[in-house]
Order: sequence, then C-alpha cells, then structure tokens
Amino acid sequence: MLYSKTCLGGMVSAPHHLAAQAGAQILRQGGNAVEAMVAAAATIAVVYPHMNGIGGDGFWLISEPGRAPVAIRACGPAAALANKAFYAERGYRAMPTRGPHAALTVAGAVAGWAAALEHAQRFASGLPLPVLLADAIGHAQAGIPVTRSQHELTRDKWSELKDQPGFAATYAADGVPPQGKVLKQSALAASLSRLAEAGLDDFYRGDLAQSLAAGLQAAGSPLRRSDLEAFRAQVVQPLMVQLSSGRVYNLPPPTQGVSALMIIGLFDRLGVTQADGFAHLHGLVEATKRAFILRNQHVTDPAHMRVDAAQWLLAGALDQEVRHIDMQRAAPWPHPARPGDTIWMGAADAQGRVVSYIQSIFWEFGSGVVVPDTGIVWQNRGASFTLDEGVNQLQPGKLPFHTLNPSLAQLDDGRTLAFGTMGGEGQPQTQAAVFTRHVLFGQNLQAAVSAPRWLLGRTWGDVSTNLKLEGRIPEATIQALRRAGHEVQVVDDYADMMGHAGAVCVHPDGLIEGATDPRADGVCAGL
Repeated sequence: MLYSKTCLGGMVSAPHHLAAQAGAQILRQGGNAVEAMVAAAATIAVVYPHMNGIGGDGFWLISEPGRAPVAIRACGPAAALANKAFYAERGYRAMPTRGPHAALTVAGAVAGWAAALEHAQRFASGLPLPVLLADAIGHAQAGIPVTRSQHELTRDKWSELKDQPGFAATYAADGVPPQGKVLKQSALAASLSRLAEAGLDDFYRGDLAQSLAAGLQAAGSPLRRSDLEAFRAQVVQPLMVQLSSGRVYNLPPPTQGVSALMIIGLFDRLGVTQADGFAHLHGLVEATKRAFILRNQHVTDPAHMRVDAAQWLLAGALDQEVRHIDMQRAAPWPHPARPGDTIWMGAADAQGRVVSYIQSIFWEFGSGVVVPDTGIVWQNRGASFTLDEGVNQLQPGKLPFHTLNPSLAQLDDGRTLAFGTMGGEGQPQTQAAVFTRHVLFGQNLQAAVSAPRWLLGRTWGDVSTNLKLEGRIPEATIQALRRAGHEVQVVDDYADMMGHAGAVCVHPDGLIEGATDPRADGVCAGL
C-alpha cells in the first residue's frame, strides 16, 4: 500500500528532489509557503531545464486560512511586432514551433514570482532575494546531474533543437548528454545572481532586460525591450466550481483551468461510487470531451472572448451539460489537441498557507533558443496562436492559449488541497483522476497519484488523439472501454506522457500531507 508523506512544519512537493529541498530549506529558515515556492521555482528552472525555465510563464493559486484564494496570471503577450504580416513575409503559412520566430511572447514567470512575493508582504519572513535564489544559483554554478527525462527528451528532439541559437552550446556541447552527466549553467547562474542583487524587475526593466532584448532581436525574434518593459503579472479572480465535497479553484482564461473544473463538476453529477473501474474512467473521459469542446471553441485571451467561462461552472450549466454524457457509449472523438511541457509544485507552511503553482516553457526546451550570455532558454508559447481565422488567431499584444492550470480545493471537511501536473492536454485529466480518487473515493493521496492513469488526446508532440491507458489498468477495464467505443492504446506502466503529478494537503488539525509522482524525479520535502 502506498502512503503519503506527512509532517507538521511545512512541505514542498516537486517533480525534482532538489527543487523540493530548496523550498523546504526556506521553510526551515522561517519562510512562508510563497517564499518557499519562489525558491523551488528558481531551482527547478535550473535542475529541470527541459520542462521549464525563467524564460517561460507561471500561474499561482495562493490560499490562506480564512481568506478566499488569490490567483496570479504571469503569462506574457505576443510581441508588438508579432503579426500575420511578420510571418507571411518570412514564408510561414502556420505558426513556427521552434527557433527565434517561435520565441514571440514575453516570459512572465519572474514577474509572477515578484507579484506573489508582493502579495505575501504582510506575512513575509523578511528573507531577502539572495537567500530565496541561493540554491538555484548554487546548482547552476556547480552543475546538475542530467536526469533520465532530460537525456531522453534531448535525444528524441535533437533534430529540432540542435541548430537553434545557443541550444547545443548550453545543453549538449558534446552531443546529447547521457543520464548522470554533470551540466553546468554558468550563464544562467549569472542571470539569477543579477536578479538576486538588482531585484526581479531587472528581468523586464533593467540590465538583464537589455541583454534579453538585444539577444532575442539578434537571433531573429520579434520581441523587443519595449515588450518586456510593458509587462506586469496580474492578480486575477480565480474560477470556482462548487462540488458535493467543497469548492475547487483554478485559473481563468487564457488557461484551460475552466476545463479542469468542468471535468470534475460533471463527474460529480454522474453518481459513480467506485474508483478505477469502467464507470470511473469512462465517466471522466466523457466529461473531458464535453469540457474540451467548449474550451476549443472559446478559450483564449479573456479580452478577446465573447463568453464568460465562469458561466460554464454554474450548477444549471453543469446539469445541462451532464445530460450529454452516455455512461454506456463513448462520444465521437477526436477534436484538436494541444501539446505541452510543464512542471507543477505545491507548498504548505505551518500557518496553513497553501500554494499551487505551475511553470512552463510550453514544449520541451521551448523554442530551443538560448538568449546569448544569459543562459535563458525562451518559451515557444506563441505556438498556441494560429495564422488562420479562429479564436486563437495571432494579434500583437494578445495572450496565447495556455494549457497551464494549477488547482486548489477548499473541502467541506476543512482540508485545503493543492494539486496539479505537467502534461499539456493531460493536465486536467490527471487532476481529475487524482482528485476523484482521493476526495470522492477516499484513496490515500500518494496512492491516488501513483495509480495507473489515462490520456485522451495527445501530449509532447504525439500525433495520435486516441485514449491511451497505462498498462497497469486491468484488462477487464480495458476491454470494457473498447466495447463502449473508445479507441484504446495501451502504453507503458509508468508513462511520462501521463504527466508528473503532485499534491499537498493541509488538514484542519495542522497535519500536512504530500504526494509526488513516481513518473518523475521528485520528492515531498517536509519538516
């Protein structure tokens, strides 16, 4: 039997053990959950560079006892020069996914760190930035052992990445690095040191901003210093769905957070009573289809939306949607899918504050472009745009669609649960699997994370849109899904494509519980 890790003094769950330990070290020094998360976020940008980085975006949910959760949207818009003419003049008929022309949106993650720390000022410990960023800087200077997933993804995507400006010199100077090889990132260490000394705003309006803007322009990106200077992370109202067990929160558009909430909101109405059988998997897959149809039709930059996604989460709307689910037959599929690469982390402190955070560069290694002299690989989040007519058509200053969506639940029994995962199209599906197993069916939190999962659609650039099932799912369940009309593909027992999930839960008596995914390289670090 798998059991969660428990403690009383605070906990950080992360998909890389060094990031979890960096956050826990801040808690040991008297820091709070927000400060711990900044330390973990900076560190994981160093030790898991294929999954995320400071050249990407981030989204926060912050919960404090007795207060409504706060959401922070730290995703950057398209550059002022990024329009259809820019790409037409360069011969593009579709948005590029790699290279300088794919590096077209402002990276918002660092601004999100700043906004979160500003929000936490009234309960801040006073730990300065050099302390919060110390582990990240140290690991970048001393080097990190290349993980299995970094090695395999570098190898698998080598043809796309090897010729991108700065990529090979930064991550694979001698060819694809084997697992265990020490990777030093001195330029990234210098950039993080600059932020620690000058402040996080330097990324957008200081010397580092000047280096980033000049390097991106020289590489061929449409981004300019004026794009960086104009950006601010935003505190926004989170979306919420009321369930039989409590309230669950997520980020509003341009993220697919509404899909994550819709899936569990619909499933809550299906009357399923047992985990991991046909009804559980089929019900969640069919709820996913309903949520993704609305997402694909409407979700984009909220300034460009004609509908209010919060309306989809009202009881009447969910009651109406659930009538479209046939608990015996699979609805037709596919619909367009969206890939993605990301990390999720959770933190809790002894005062009951809980953070759910997600940080991403979109695809593995993002655009592949490492900005000269900075060690910062830039995201390719702009690949979410299209050059054709549609809800996510490219426009200067527009926010791209985001797969990113951290979840946080305030349950009726007094628990606060932060949970999430990486995995693009699979993020809301994995969240629903973990939440329903743990909250609705009473599974231990670690068991709920470790249990076999599924994925409707594609992730990590996979072209198939069928229903993928991990091999540990019982054969009887697999056959029942096939008989119901699902196009099933069985994959590895612990498949990376199923995401790297995690969770942190604070109980009303002060007990802190955490879980991390055996598919990743992480731990729950507690004290």
